[in-house]
Amino acid sequence: MTLVLNTATTVLPVDDKERARRFYAETLGLPHRGVADDGSELFGSEGGPMLQLMPVKDGKHSEHTTLSFEVRDIERTVDEMEARGVRFQDYDLPDLKTDHHICSTQSEKCAWFMDTENNILCIHENLGQQAEYQL
Repeated sequence: MTLVLNTATTVLPVDDKERARRFYAETLGLPHRGVADDGSELFGSEGGPMLQLMPVKDGKHSEHTTLSFEVRDIERTVDEMEARGVRFQDYDLPDLKTDHHICSTQSEKCAWFMDTENNILCIHENLGQQAEYQL
């Protein structure tokens, strides 16, 4: 059996489907693909990975990063996203420090933010590689 990753779907729990749809469509600018039979909102480009926003009643969300978008220029992307109202998280921990919202390692730069439903999201730039997808 062979799994095809480019057709994989990430499923995120959301408390308020309409609020989450507006955030992903309007604030992040992801292409809205419609609504699934179960009422979940679908996002993604034709033939690419999909994002499914699944309404939940228990309000439980992961305490870890649930989704990361690869970008080409993280500094510019952070600035553009902040201008759209995205609020980035800052950290000052022994093994995780951000400077102007960005954590830099030898291999990548990352910045974290939360969606309207308290899911932890990330943008990252792989250093020395070109991003395949652009947010």
